Amino acid sequence: MRKSKTLAKIRSGEMVRTCVMGHYIPAYVCHAARVGYDCIWVDMEHRSMTAREVEALLAFSHLFDIDIMLRPPTLEKTRLYRYLEDGAAGLMIPHVSTAGKAKMLVDAVKFPPLGDRGLDNAGLDADFHIHDADEYVAWANRETFLCVQIETPEGVHNAEAIAAVEGVDLIFVGPGDLGLRLRQSGEMTLDEAWEIVATACRKHKKAFGGPMVAAGEMQKRKDQGAQLLVNSSEFHGWYTGLSQDSLKFDELN
Repeated sequence: MRKSKTLAKIRSGEMVRTCVMGHYIPAYVCHAARVGYDCIWVDMEHRSMTAREVEALLAFSHLFDIDIMLRPPTLEKTRLYRYLEDGAAGLMIPHVSTAGKAKMLVDAVKFPPLGDRGLDNAGLDADFHIHDADEYVAWANRETFLCVQIETPEGVHNAEAIAAVEGVDLIFVGPGDLGLRLRQSGEMTLDEAWEIVATACRKHKKAFGGPMVAAGEMQKRKDQGAQLLVNSSEFHGWYTGLSQDSLKFDELN
């Protein structure tokens, strides 16, 4: 059973190099691992893949030894831990605005004594039933992670309570949804929200992070204490590569 690179980096106080994928591109898994990324955030909240495509990507992640943090399209309990059984290193759940919802998610994806996840011990994560069940449960609670997204003003106000929930491993600031709602409410800036989350995570010794695409954003958030740094996606790669290659046509005589 493989160890999570994300959790290893967090536990050693290092940054987690993270990129994003929303389509079925097996080669992206290989190339992300090859150039040094630790984790791929696979988005299924806003994208769609078949169950077999997801299973294949998770198998490729094991082959190339890179974490996949899956953002699922459902909160259905058995479906959530099926993604872990199929090989996801972690799950990232959108719109977690209360400690109560965070506790519900811990209940779904962690084994006792932390939660109430159902036991199978026959998936890819368990090397297809090779290991002892008690050893597997201890490994799963230690080497898979739950990341919750703060994307609402309510979530920011509850950041300390959410960070205090045992079994929540990571907090992820979602600047798109959160920024939209903060611009509408006017109650604080996005930078102020980041600092509130950072302070809560420092107090409760929880890792945090988010997307950091704008110039200078990665350094700013790293200085703030963020460890999960997201800076690239297949969209970014396609656009950059196509833009650069398109300019070559302009250079032709």
